[in-house]
Amino acid sequence: MLEHREERRADGIQVVDVNQAVARKLLATRKLSLFSESFPNSTQQAYVAGPGDILGVSVWEAPPAMLFGGEVTDPRAGPATARVVTFPEQMVSGEGTINMPFAGQIPVANRTPQQIEAEIAQRLKGKANQPQVLVRMIRNNTANVTVVGEVASSARVPLTARGERLLDALAAAGGVRQPVNKVTLQLTRGSQVQALPLDTIIRDPRQNIALQPGDVITALFQPFSFTVLGATGKNEEVNFEAQGISLAQALARAGGLTDSRADARGVFIFRFEEANAVDWPTPPTSTPEGKVPVIYEVDLKDPSTFLVAQSFPMQDKDVVFVANAPGTQFQKFLTLIVSSIYPVLSIVNATNN
Repeated sequence: MLEHREERRADGIQVVDVNQAVARKLLATRKLSLFSESFPNSTQQAYVAGPGDILGVSVWEAPPAMLFGGEVTDPRAGPATARVVTFPEQMVSGEGTINMPFAGQIPVANRTPQQIEAEIAQRLKGKANQPQVLVRMIRNNTANVTVVGEVASSARVPLTARGERLLDALAAAGGVRQPVNKVTLQLTRGSQVQALPLDTIIRDPRQNIALQPGDVITALFQPFSFTVLGATGKNEEVNFEAQGISLAQALARAGGLTDSRADARGVFIFRFEEANAVDWPTPPTSTPEGKVPVIYEVDLKDPSTFLVAQSFPMQDKDVVFVANAPGTQFQKFLTLIVSSIYPVLSIVNATNN
């Protein structure tokens, strides 16, 4: 094991041994909220009219027609054929109404075409002879969803009685412009905002939820990456997928530890964590953004740590450092890190004092 932790600790930086408990807690805090859980009432809604929609109304009268003298539906038929009149298209007003001759102002907002038909027919009873009403949605201007971001063409996608879902709207916008495993879909519904990797939505049909009017779908291209330094196969920035990777996968993508130089007891991950991420060894000092600077220490000489490394989640912008000699190399690494964040910590300490 490395020298006593007191000798290696930098003021304001937490140094945490990576074990199964730490990995489990980090996994719990990073667990993705599924759309099926975040939007439990996301079921197909009835197709209803709203302000701004364009409606068409036709009324049939049984012979003899008393109120409307429309065209004969079948020119070859005799005089006993029912007659129909089709009214000019109407836009639903801001108050959610349309006007009908002899029926007055009809409330249509949040009503299905069938409900509007029944309302008009009821009002025409006693005025028209056995009236039959047909209401059509000519143009849907309210039941839409918006698709923006890394798609072929941003679009407003109208919803129909079929009940469109997330992937339907994405397909209507031409699909995504980036690899599927690097895209995250963000769904905004009212004041609720939730994101999920597109790959997860494709693999789990339950996450392909039904859309509701006003939803905003944003396709985000998030090239997550970590930086690897020290005694590894390569020192560079390494990209990873939106669904995340483990520490074991990260080390493999970095080319593994160099046998001739690396000390398996000296693997460190530096990041800024949320204040409640883990149980800190000492009271943490936070940055103005509420983040805690932390260095996770991994001892790969312990075989059980390989199991932990398979569940320890990597985070965007992580810095992985593999030391040659744990003591001296760690101090070099720590000095580098402290010099980069010391001004921030100094401001925080001065503010707290």
